[in-house]
Amino acid sequence: MSSRTVRAFALATAALVASTALSACGSDEADTVEGTSGAAAESTTLKLGYFPNITHAPALVGVNKGLFATALGTSTKLETQTFNAGPAAIEALLSGAIDATYIGPNPAINGWATSKGTALKVIAGSTSGGAGLVVKEGINTAADLKGKKIATPQLGNTQDVALRAWLKENGLNADTNGGGDVSVLPQDNSATVQAFAQGAIDGAWVPEPHLSRLILESKGKVLVDEKSLWPNEQFVTTHLIVSQKFLKEYPGTVKKLLQGHIEAVKYIKDNDADAQKAANAQIEALSGKPLKDDILAAAFKNLTFTYDPIASSLFTSAKHAEEVGLLDPVDLSGIYDLGPLNELLKADGQPAVSDAAA
Repeated sequence: MSSRTVRAFALATAALVASTALSACGSDEADTVEGTSGAAAESTTLKLGYFPNITHAPALVGVNKGLFATALGTSTKLETQTFNAGPAAIEALLSGAIDATYIGPNPAINGWATSKGTALKVIAGSTSGGAGLVVKEGINTAADLKGKKIATPQLGNTQDVALRAWLKENGLNADTNGGGDVSVLPQDNSATVQAFAQGAIDGAWVPEPHLSRLILESKGKVLVDEKSLWPNEQFVTTHLIVSQKFLKEYPGTVKKLLQGHIEAVKYIKDNDADAQKAANAQIEALSGKPLKDDILAAAFKNLTFTYDPIASSLFTSAKHAEEVGLLDPVDLSGIYDLGPLNELLKADGQPAVSDAAA
């Protein structure tokens, strides 16, 4: 975000945090399952957010296959809400419109920063990989991008930060107004796909399935596969966050949400073809249009679904955002609460995940 955008987001967040704090002063007894208390406390409703995007496949599959509903049982009703952008999901979380959401790293970082660490906790990983820079023929090096137009999904979003950091590392500058050595043009992904096909832009740093669409539909080529820039080719694309208020009041419900999430990731790993169909069916139900089979298969192949939040990449992403002037320095200590997830993983015979910065 630009400094102006950061300030606006901070003011909106502050107002929402204040509103949330006031609502917390009232009694929540009517929303608590009778007979539960302490670590077992559960809510009668869980409001879950996610995006109609293949990078949110665990959410898509979990909802479509009823895995969350099964994990929550009859005592808690699942209500879902979809979003097209991270800031909108964060605002909904802060206002209490939703209790938890699947989201990218940079919106979570912004929400944490502007609420001074009071708004949310990252409770699980979801998706790694599946993003990069696709360009038209004739562009073969970073130097070839000078004077070119490159799109990203949104100013200050995860891919926008990744592009600007990579450009800076390669001696190229780009300001937040579309100027500099490379003109970076934040825009909706659907507009980017159309603009690239028409030749109005020279490339785009985008997540799946838009990356595969640029390649398969418009003969683009990958100049930078983002995973090549990260240790072990792993970086967080999507993770699961929950409001701190909800986590504190209803840890039993959060644990059941995590159980549903674990089942969704396991289902994808064990049933690749059916998981693709389930994810695509949910996308069609939400957007009215499914992904083409070849794009769906290519996108799934380029993504890794995991419980691991790959915490080190979150800290690095925040550093990158600071270096390109899109984020003020922020202390991310405490942004993770992986205890409930690790308890469930241990019970399932799986290794624990870490919140270490490196």
